[in-house]
Amino acid sequence: MVDANQEVKSAKPVYRNIGLAQLVKYRLPWAGKVSILHRISGAVLFLMLPFILYIFDQSLASELSYQNFQAITGNVLVKIICLGLIWCFLHHFCAGIRYLLLDLEIGVEKHEANRSAIVVFCIGVALTAVVGLKLFGLY
Repeated sequence: MVDANQEVKSAKPVYRNIGLAQLVKYRLPWAGKVSILHRISGAVLFLMLPFILYIFDQSLASELSYQNFQAITGNVLVKIICLGLIWCFLHHFCAGIRYLLLDLEIGVEKHEANRSAIVVFCIGVALTAVVGLKLFGLY
């Protein structure tokens, strides 16, 4: 027979003091990883928006400013930064569509949500690779 006090004790939540060493033991599911990346990509896009708009404005101001824009974006480091921003946009867009579907209660089951998170991550990386190939002039 189970003691009533033992049932109460087992029903209490367990506090885990997660240090850096223990953090490695816990595996975040794909849905959690995509959620964190969605937040990070949104924050990066938001913080970089004034810079992006300024560069875009300068590229449209005159023919000389457009030539300066082309000279700046010809640098490999700038292309890598642009590729990172492109990934942020594409990932944020794809994950946003996933969250809209989840809000409509489509794919809310654990297995479906995990699968859709993997699909969103793969599509974001694949689209970034396609745009990156074009950015670096490989096609």
